[in-house]
Amino acid sequence: MADLSRPMPSAAPERLADKLEAPALDDRSYRVIRLSNKIEALIVHDADTDKASAALDVNVGNFSDRDDMPGMAHAVEHLSFMGTEKYPVENAYSQYLAAHSGYSNAYTAATSTNYFFEVSALPGSGNEAPSYKTSEGESSPLYGALDRFAQFFIAPLFLSETLDRELRAVDSENKKNLQSDTWRLNQLAKSLSNPDHPYCHFSTGNLETLRDNPKQRGIEVRSEFIAFHEQHYSANRMKLVVLGREPLDELESWVTEMFSEVRNKELPQNRWDGLSPLTSNELLTRFFAKPVMDHRSLEITFPFLDEENLYETQPSRYLSHLIGHEGPGSILAYVKAKGWANELSAGSSPVCPGSALFTILVTLTEEGFKKYEEILKVIFQYISLIRETPPQEWIFDEMKGMAEVDFRFRQKAPASMFTSRTSSVMQRPYPREWLLSGTSLIRKYDPQLIRRALGYLKPDNFRYALISPDFSEGLLDKNERWYGTQYKNEKIPSALLEQLEQAGHSTNAERLPELHLPHKNEFIPTRLEVEKKEVKQPTKSPKLIRNDDAARLWWKKDDQFWVPKANVYITLRNPAVYTTPQHVVKTKLYCELVRDGLAEYSYDAELAGLGYALSYHSVGLDVEVAGYNDRMAVLLEKVLVQMRDLEIKPDRFKVVKERLLRRHRNWDFQQPYYQVGEFTKWLNTENGWINEQLVTELPHVTAEDIRKFYPQLLGQVHVEMLAHGNLYKEDALKLMQLVESTLRARPLPQSQWNIRRSLILPKGCNFIYPRTLQDPANVNHCIEYFVYIGDQADRSLRAKLLLFAQTTDEPAFDQLRTKEQLGYVVFSGSRMTSTAMGYRVLIQSERSTEYLEKRIDAFLIQFGQTLKAMTQEEFEGHKRSLINKRLEKLKHLNLETGRFWKHIASEYMDFEQVDHDASHISQISKSDLEDFFAEYIAPSSSVRSKVSVHMLAQGSAAEKAAKTDPSEQKTKFLGLISQYLESSGLVVDSEQLQDRFKEVDVSGGDQDSILSAIGKHLSEDVKLGAEQTKMVLGEGAKILAAVLPSLGIQVRSQTDESTVESEQSVSAEMSQIKAPTIIEDVHQFKARLPVSTGAMPVTPLSEFEDSEPKL
Repeated sequence: MADLSRPMPSAAPERLADKLEAPALDDRSYRVIRLSNKIEALIVHDADTDKASAALDVNVGNFSDRDDMPGMAHAVEHLSFMGTEKYPVENAYSQYLAAHSGYSNAYTAATSTNYFFEVSALPGSGNEAPSYKTSEGESSPLYGALDRFAQFFIAPLFLSETLDRELRAVDSENKKNLQSDTWRLNQLAKSLSNPDHPYCHFSTGNLETLRDNPKQRGIEVRSEFIAFHEQHYSANRMKLVVLGREPLDELESWVTEMFSEVRNKELPQNRWDGLSPLTSNELLTRFFAKPVMDHRSLEITFPFLDEENLYETQPSRYLSHLIGHEGPGSILAYVKAKGWANELSAGSSPVCPGSALFTILVTLTEEGFKKYEEILKVIFQYISLIRETPPQEWIFDEMKGMAEVDFRFRQKAPASMFTSRTSSVMQRPYPREWLLSGTSLIRKYDPQLIRRALGYLKPDNFRYALISPDFSEGLLDKNERWYGTQYKNEKIPSALLEQLEQAGHSTNAERLPELHLPHKNEFIPTRLEVEKKEVKQPTKSPKLIRNDDAARLWWKKDDQFWVPKANVYITLRNPAVYTTPQHVVKTKLYCELVRDGLAEYSYDAELAGLGYALSYHSVGLDVEVAGYNDRMAVLLEKVLVQMRDLEIKPDRFKVVKERLLRRHRNWDFQQPYYQVGEFTKWLNTENGWINEQLVTELPHVTAEDIRKFYPQLLGQVHVEMLAHGNLYKEDALKLMQLVESTLRARPLPQSQWNIRRSLILPKGCNFIYPRTLQDPANVNHCIEYFVYIGDQADRSLRAKLLLFAQTTDEPAFDQLRTKEQLGYVVFSGSRMTSTAMGYRVLIQSERSTEYLEKRIDAFLIQFGQTLKAMTQEEFEGHKRSLINKRLEKLKHLNLETGRFWKHIASEYMDFEQVDHDASHISQISKSDLEDFFAEYIAPSSSVRSKVSVHMLAQGSAAEKAAKTDPSEQKTKFLGLISQYLESSGLVVDSEQLQDRFKEVDVSGGDQDSILSAIGKHLSEDVKLGAEQTKMVLGEGAKILAAVLPSLGIQVRSQTDESTVESEQSVSAEMSQIKAPTIIEDVHQFKARLPVSTGAMPVTPLSEFEDSEPKL
């Protein structure tokens, strides 16, 4: 029990609001309070929630970083989790959350840092004190989580022993993004902005900015982070949101008790009024840049009206609606018709209180790159059209009305998403009653304000960026400091500016006749009625209301969310889709061409909350229509007609094919951890294709090929449909009839359906499949370590796998990422294939994949011992936590549709799977899980089946070593060591240090010998005391792990491996692991493997059939 005798603060909180403007179906209760220390808190009572959450947003972010220590705010965010005075164990918080079905995260933005967690709202989900008895007499995991959470802002420790690890985590996070065009180009735009505005900052930070450079300047970095927290973290800058099942009065008392101790330093709001990120020095300039991926874009940026206090009118939404429109008469419609562009977006974004930017982003084709100046003229002509035409109230009313409908029927978001987002919104100056609606609703029409906002979009108030891989060698003469992006920055030529000035002031007679304002939107829903009925318990599966040779129709009338929306998912089953890579490519092109042809028509539907999707998978084509059900049948019919009667225009085919080819080529330049799963899936699938097979076929496909091919996809199909939401049975039957009457396809016999199955790894196998990553500049390797478990349909085995994944979730992250710092991307868990299942660990790291494989082996061996030593109470806590996760309530209609469709598409029809999982998990004993581990998971098990995919960076240590002379490596290494020792306040004699390394194999990466040589230099040459030498070597060992790979040296160390292998039994078991077999020929590898049985319904379909005429 928590100590309830602790005195409560004397001052009662101030009530700011007791009722919030909320969606029509929102049954939560709200209260906004201000504590005596000026923390403002929104407390939320949700009697039905099974997840509780809290989030706290602090008004300080990377804009407050010191100029000479970029990344400080981000580092402080990381370090805040590393222990507090009340809870000094560094992972006490994460352990508590994991034991109560929870998790946490945080992010650092420009002017705020946001911390949040989610935890079970139900009692009995965990096993750790303090538990608090609510007024109903039940224990609440939220109480204990809040207590730990509050301490981050009261008394964080910034534990010195965790400092280097967390800075490495920041560095690893930064390295993860080094080859991401999103990060690279965003930083380039910032770096080329006003150097006096914090917008120019490098926000992430790395080891150079946060540790090495400050140390060289004699700065004690931990003290700087503590000082940053002391200087910027103040109660009056904090906004808190707490959501739980408990009554508002009880939640208020907890908030008051726990957060009143946060110090109020009466700090002002962080603002940068009167300072623009783009000044006359940056305006009317342009920069050219080369991306990592094959991508071309034009981005126009205007300094814009600060809308912080204009929340009732939001004039930028009117402008972005028109400029970003995709229907007839729009900028995009014109430039797409010309073959110059594929996408266009426009909108305002606040930079910070005091300034904003309005951005127009155009995704270009290869031809569009050549014609980008013409596109600029078109954009300014359209802006002149808006300026010439007085603001149209009917356009505003359409936007206002649709925003009201969307807000009225907004469904609940996941708990932590709600608290995190709302705590951020609380930093804005909305009336507290509008905290939920402020960002959604437009309340007032103000044509004068629209004109004022439009006044910023002028041809003398902008800059633009042109991004392309096509720039000639030598044109781009600079490299951006933080990401190395090649670019050129210059003034816009006066001749072009004159042309844009003319376009920006063009008259109707001078303007392109194809440009005009949008027409009225016929898709805006008007029938929004929902027949709500009292139900004791929502039904857990859809009904099968039709099942014959031609079609299966699943249907469920929504009985828990009560929104005027529906989801219709359709599979047109046809094996021709996936027979060969060429067929897959043709199918993809066909889908792209259908979407391209519907773009202008479907945009109005999208604006009105109704969308569609067309895709493919191994079974056939998928068509989805989702949103407000009023005009759903109209959109579905249009999609089906377009699919049936597709007209392939040569110019559009060229553009679409180019776009698809570029997308496939770019696939290889994604983050390694995005790629690795595709290869794991490929190795476990009998018939599957990977990107390199598709990209080989794509150049050879012609428009005529598609004309001949797509009738084969639609001529003979079996239709599987799910109709779910605000639809009656007769509505669902009519939609199925619409599909059949439009496509007019022959039925596909069941004997011709593709069978879903997986390959089975042989018992006792240990395979490794190595792949070299295609991006030469990427420095990160990646491993996915997959242990095959068995058939998904085995409920008992599945339950054990899920429970094992639950028990290792927090320990794997804590050991492999937090303690060993193998990389920023580390996760573990279950992995499902078509019919099989397994356990996986994924790590992206600069360390070699061989090393990562050993670390995963060592972790699993150590965890086997942890499992044996686990108390029964801890074990039962894991079971309860997992059961709570499996039985978590669905938050909105789309989640329920997704669950139904997953079970239909899998062909298991296992609609009550989560209930079966919970039942089987509850029956597992500790010895059952130990036996499961010993047989299926333990690396030394003689019957374990395992395959690892090793994604190898070209820029790896081994690659660098092959290109670097060993003497050069040693010289650079000694220079870095000298810098480190001097930054620690030591006087280094370079000749003596070189003498100590005469016999040391630096290029061989012998870390123990290197540390021994440094130790002798310190103790014998520098005459440093034993304790000081030990301290310097301890810190140096951590630094070597990063320094050696950066020089192309593979680290080789027994000392490293002592992290987990402290017990002799671990090392002994490591020696028993079977030597791996390298997969060199995937075809031969698959040919030797047996296949599983096909997926079959776990319940006879007759049990789902429904013959009632109407609900």
